Amino acid sequence: MGKDGPGPAGRDGAGEGSAAVRIRPALAMDAPYFYEICLKTGDAGADASGLFSDPFLLGHYFAAPYLFFPGGLCFAADYHFRPRGYIVAVPDTAAFNRWMEETWLPPLRRRYSPPFPPERFRSEAEGRLLETIRGSHLPPEAPDPRLAAYPAHLHIDLLPEIQGRGAGRRLMDTLFAELIRRGVPGVHLGVGAENTGALAFYRKLGFSALREEPWGPVLGKALR
Repeated sequence: MGKDGPGPAGRDGAGEGSAAVRIRPALAMDAPYFYEICLKTGDAGADASGLFSDPFLLGHYFAAPYLFFPGGLCFAADYHFRPRGYIVAVPDTAAFNRWMEETWLPPLRRRYSPPFPPERFRSEAEGRLLETIRGSHLPPEAPDPRLAAYPAHLHIDLLPEIQGRGAGRRLMDTLFAELIRRGVPGVHLGVGAENTGALAFYRKLGFSALREEPWGPVLGKALR
């Protein structure tokens, strides 16, 4: 959490050429593209390539698990015949957290077992994420009772070439429709306080603050 946003400027109006962006259900074979998108938007919507010595670390945590979680809801935004953006979500965060602890994180923890020399990291962000993967144990239930009404959560990322073409809004609307169809009452997400464009984007979509974390707010939107 704290990573998300449609882009550094939050540009997501129905701009000229928006029809060229195609929204479709994501496939497992999209994983390499999702890793790339995740990295290139990983610094509050800007390119995080310079912050990570391991270019796959961000995607290991924020993108790929959603593609392989049995209950994942993932959609790709294709532009010029390849994914340039995505939205990844789960309808039940507690179930996703259990799956992460039981299935996804153990091999990652073996892969990234300590010790690592300080020069291994390009940034504090890389070290913090590695510690999160290795050390934190995701709670099986939402830690904040206010999140019980917002059991789904999401991450959305768009490369600059499709920002301003309405792709972010279309991805969100596609996800909302599927969550509503499944009877999910609400969805939440975390966004970094410095990503002001993303915060404005989410507020336009009807999200409001549920709680504050050191890195930024957790926002929620009721779906029924």
